[in-house]
Amino acid sequence: MNTLKIVPLGGMGHVTQNMFLYEYQDEIMIVDCGIGFPDTQMPGVDILIPDISYLLKRLDEGAKIVGMILSHGHDDHIAATPYILPNLPEFPIYASPLTAGFAEQRMSDGKVIRSITTISNSNEFSIGSFFKAYLIPVTHSVPDTRHIVIDTPEGIVYHGSDFKLDQAPVDGIKTDMHAIEALKDKHVMLMLLDCLRVEYDEWVESESTVGPAILEIMEATKGKLVMTLMSSHIHRIQQTIHAAEKTGRKVVFIGRSVEQNVEVALRLGKLTMPDGMKVDKKHIEQVADSELCVIVAGSQGQEGSSLVRAIYGEHRILQIKAHDTVVFSADAIPGNETNFYAAIDELSRNNVHVVYPAINHYLHQSGHASWPEQKAMVEAVRPKFVMPVGGADRHRVLFSQHVSKELGYNESTTLLPNDGEVLGFSGGSWKIVDQLTIKPQIIDGLGVGDVGPTVLSDRRSLSQAGIVVVVLPRVKSQFDLKHMQVISKGFVFMKDAEDVVQFIESQTAKIVSDGEYKNDEQLKRNIEKRLSRKLFKIIRREPLIVPVILDM
Repeated sequence: MNTLKIVPLGGMGHVTQNMFLYEYQDEIMIVDCGIGFPDTQMPGVDILIPDISYLLKRLDEGAKIVGMILSHGHDDHIAATPYILPNLPEFPIYASPLTAGFAEQRMSDGKVIRSITTISNSNEFSIGSFFKAYLIPVTHSVPDTRHIVIDTPEGIVYHGSDFKLDQAPVDGIKTDMHAIEALKDKHVMLMLLDCLRVEYDEWVESESTVGPAILEIMEATKGKLVMTLMSSHIHRIQQTIHAAEKTGRKVVFIGRSVEQNVEVALRLGKLTMPDGMKVDKKHIEQVADSELCVIVAGSQGQEGSSLVRAIYGEHRILQIKAHDTVVFSADAIPGNETNFYAAIDELSRNNVHVVYPAINHYLHQSGHASWPEQKAMVEAVRPKFVMPVGGADRHRVLFSQHVSKELGYNESTTLLPNDGEVLGFSGGSWKIVDQLTIKPQIIDGLGVGDVGPTVLSDRRSLSQAGIVVVVLPRVKSQFDLKHMQVISKGFVFMKDAEDVVQFIESQTAKIVSDGEYKNDEQLKRNIEKRLSRKLFKIIRREPLIVPVILDM
């Protein structure tokens, strides 16, 4: 019996790395291809991308990728394309105009060239022999966001990633509830739905409420107004431009991501500004501070961002002075509060006027639907099965509790798979048909997947407890233990830790004298393990131990 398989390679139990496979017989359709972000246990790691080893295996077995659809232009849905597509054969890619523009920019940055077919309407199109799809406009924090209706041999799937039900969107394009409600009569088999803000029980306020707050602050600002926000938030940028126009300010864009996204949005007509209003950043000094609005990247206080470099006086173009106002039109991403508030604290110490959402909550409105909006979507479609996506496990579980209590779903009709659990649909029922081992691939500098658990463990030791290098001189096959040298960085101050150094020297001498090794590598491992264990017992720290054998 043929089975529709849905394979989540990311996006289940966490917010990022969104990538789903829809598989029927030997044809595979992909939805989204996004990056994730490292946690504090991954020092030195830049980003994470989905593990596509299963996809490569299926290709080796004769399967064919018949197409990819990108739901919207956020990096956790599109930015893995330059890393993943070079490993895959050519296939059609579909997206709305702005999503295509952002994705093509990401691919261009990675020197990857793939054409994307832009879909500007809600007409159905075929993908391979078994899939048909059409896109439904929904509101979110980036324009041109789409939900995807997929017609499969086993029934209709509503792939509903990030959204909100904004009743007064900045561009006037509301979620197409008429198209969504029409699905109720089509007996949708499965609805995947954004559950990130399921903990909130009031409708999310409209993005258009942010504009008046920005205007009020801009009118009261005597120096330059520095606005920082998510670089893909084109509607927020549009409202800032409107405020600048009303207050007679020129606008300068600073930061690679902001500059690129603005360029794409202007080219596609998704962002508008009067002629002569935009000033090249190189000419910023030609505009009086009182007539200037700077939109700058770095709203999360990221180290190395344009905003943070300007805060510490390290930016070659942007200077922030005491009479300026800096507006953070973004909330801190969970887990990034330290960087976010460190930037605000530094500005405050320098007597810069800082405004952020904790002071004025109208400076930021979420792009994700709350529970009442999620409920309205499920009620509009009434699918047979529901599957919460795009949230942490607590969000998925709470969503399942809500749909059970309020909408009559149960454990058999609410799906909570983990990444790598292959869902099989056949004859109106579903089950887990396979369990894949999913290991997100690490992007470190320019390398892909070349950082393993050992390297990460070493980096954690370095960042938390420093490094101890034990240099063992060897003369004619005999170790000269009297001239052993201990070098420490980030561990203890050598002048104040003679006892610790003597302990390391004595323990190392004992390990060497024991002779419980057959070669140099085994000796080094013995020193690493035993010193690490003994140091933790006496000082409760585990530095990275690096034994060095120096032949004289």
